[in-house]
Amino acid sequence: MFGNIGWSELILIFFIILLLFGAKRLPEIGKAMGKAIMSFKKGLKEAKKEIDEEIEEDDEGKEPHK
Repeated sequence: MFGNIGWSELILIFFIILLLFGAKRLPEIGKAMGKAIMSFKKGLKEAKKEIDEEIEEDDEGKEPHK
């Protein structure tokens, strides 16, 4: 998931974020990131649905080759 980042690097990153933002702001940041990720996934699903519908419409409009 994170490539070559190990547990020690993740702990160090989390510690730096904790120092920068403070413990009180971390839940707010996590909630905002969660909403952003959900919104992004929703957008991807909608785009995929639109593409699938366009492909389906194109397939219905084509005549078979003779």
